[in-house]
Amino acid sequence: MKFKMHSLLLACCVLAAAALARAGAPPQKDYLSAVEADKIRDAETVNERIKLFLAFADDRLKKFQYELDHPSSNRHGDMLNSLLNAYVGCVDDAADLIQLGIEKQDNIRQGIDLMTARTKEFLVVLEKLSTDGAERELYKDNLDDAIEGTRDALNDAEKAKKKVAPPPVRRKN
Repeated sequence: MKFKMHSLLLACCVLAAAALARAGAPPQKDYLSAVEADKIRDAETVNERIKLFLAFADDRLKKFQYELDHPSSNRHGDMLNSLLNAYVGCVDDAADLIQLGIEKQDNIRQGIDLMTARTKEFLVVLEKLSTDGAERELYKDNLDDAIEGTRDALNDAEKAKKKVAPPPVRRKN
């Protein structure tokens, strides 16, 4: 009887410790793979993180287009919507990093320029899907959210350009 109680108590302690360990770790974004999350975590600068999030957003958008052209036999609509949600999450996180970089007064001009260029490209694709995309009724709401989120990110990047000091100019002696 004492052995069973001791074992039960030990099991409860192990489970509690595991839960605490998970709670102490930063939450992983559900739309990033473990490898992608590691790349974000390992990136040394805000510019690198912005570049990674925009690359991941581009990847989700390409996968979305592939799924439209080559529908999976099961969960096609779910796949389309989850890819759009993942795309928006990546763009939002990149925009959040720009705001964080401004607050910390980091040199994020490169990230802002990349955000401006890439979101313009993304908008062209998303707006084309909005007018000509196949099976729009399956993903229309998420597509509208993606367009709105991309426009917001573009506007935030344009505003951030004005807030960030221009690069230093070297003068010749």
